[in-house]
Amino acid sequence: MLTTLAGEDIAALVRTRLGAALDRRLELIDRARTNAFRWVNGEADLLPGLHLDVYAHVAAVRFDGPGARAFYRGLGPGVIEAGARLGLGAVIERHRGQARASDGHEGPHESAVLAGATPPHDELEVLENGVRFGVDVVRGQKGGLFLDQRDNRARVAAMARGLRVLNLFGYTGGFSVHAAVAGARATTTVDVAAGAIASATRNFERNGLSLAGHEQVVADAFDFLREAARAGRVWDLVISDPPSFAPSRRALPAALEAYQRLHRLCAAVVAPDGILCAASCSSHVDEEAFLRTVADGVSDVGRRFSLREIHGAGPDHPVAPFFREGRYLKFAIGTVKLRA
Repeated sequence: MLTTLAGEDIAALVRTRLGAALDRRLELIDRARTNAFRWVNGEADLLPGLHLDVYAHVAAVRFDGPGARAFYRGLGPGVIEAGARLGLGAVIERHRGQARASDGHEGPHESAVLAGATPPHDELEVLENGVRFGVDVVRGQKGGLFLDQRDNRARVAAMARGLRVLNLFGYTGGFSVHAAVAGARATTTVDVAAGAIASATRNFERNGLSLAGHEQVVADAFDFLREAARAGRVWDLVISDPPSFAPSRRALPAALEAYQRLHRLCAAVVAPDGILCAASCSSHVDEEAFLRTVADGVSDVGRRFSLREIHGAGPDHPVAPFFREGRYLKFAIGTVKLRA
């Protein structure tokens, strides 16, 4: 909630809270190695309805509906002022697509410049823990890099050296590129969108990585897994990071069934004693229910999932205690073993 003292200017209060949120982020982020991060995360930063991401010198705003957009009218110049330390050249609002395709990806985006110059329509390069990625802040879904998974990409990189890595719903290759930079023996990136796979290929190239041994596949992940199992292919480390299967509570039963089916297919291609990293961004699926779909899916193929750890979004995505829905991201890491 935004509350003011008598006579206090609401725009000044918003700028003050923007500055305080940035102070907190800059205590967490080494900007020499990471210049893409969440600056404002709504209620947790005392700015309800507002989400603000930084991509190098561009700030991207998302409002939770028309009410928030109207309330924060004229926000752009205040973001430029509060973020002077970042050297921002533009503030844009990235509208959500009008429709969601059957593959779970959002439809076309449009953007509005709220302050500064219009960003270029080609990819803007950002750094994440020293690894380079291209982002399309004007048209790309989430800019081309899901910032909430940054710490989990680092966790995958720490495990990946010498391993064969499969990245499902791989989008622009975030997990794959981090794994390859860390010394993975081979990676396979699968996404249904040809444009996303093209971006993943460019991300390998911009990090000076040879594409030899790093496979880029345009395919439905479920279909890919079925074909891979039939062909006897296995990977040492499998990452499954699908779009939300439960956009509403009414969709929950179907979502749980889809997660279990997906995890069953994943388990069939994990090498003996290999690692499965299973993610869910569905806020309507709680942690207990999600982990049950992992365990049951792995059990369906006669194996056992041994959970090592589970994580959420990084610390630049704080969650207000009264807003449990903000803990939407679950990232389970475990070993797939033969059943005892």
